[in-house]
Amino acid sequence: MDTQTIEIIGRNYLISQLVRDDVEVARPERDRGVDLIAYLDLDEAGGGFVACPIQMKAATARSFSLAKKQEKFSRMLLAYVWHVQVPDDACAYALTYAEAWEAARKMGWTKTVSWEQGLSYGTTHPSKRLLALLDPYLMGPGDWKRKVREVGTDSFAF
Repeated sequence: MDTQTIEIIGRNYLISQLVRDDVEVARPERDRGVDLIAYLDLDEAGGGFVACPIQMKAATARSFSLAKKQEKFSRMLLAYVWHVQVPDDACAYALTYAEAWEAARKMGWTKTVSWEQGLSYGTTHPSKRLLALLDPYLMGPGDWKRKVREVGTDSFAF
C-alpha cells in the first residue's frame, strides 16, 4: 500500500471519528502543515465557535514521531492514526505539541543529536514505556469533542 493510500484511509478514519463525536471538519485548500480543522460551531460549553487545527500521521502499524518544526503550532492537535489497513484494529491518539514533547522528553528523545539539530525523532516500534505514556491520549467515543473544546477554546473562541 503506497503512502498516499495510507494517508487517505487515515484521514477518512479520523474524519469519521470526529463526526461521530459531533465535531465538524474542514479541509484546508493548501498544505501548510495543517491537514484538517476540527470545529464546534454551536458549542455552548466552549463559548460558541471553537476550532483547532490537526496534523495527522497515518500508519499501517504503530508509529510515533515528533518534529521540532511542529512547535510553531502550539495549539495544534497531532493525530496519530494507527493500523489503517485493519478497521477493527484502527485507533487514533491526539496530543498537543506540548503533550507529545513531554512524552519525547520522558523517552530521552530531546537529548539526541537529531533533536538538537532541529530535526525530529520517532519510532515505528513503540516500546511498552512509550505506549504507556501515550495511553491517556487514545481517543474513544466522546474524547474528540472534549479534546477539540479543550485545545480550541484556548486558541480561538468567540
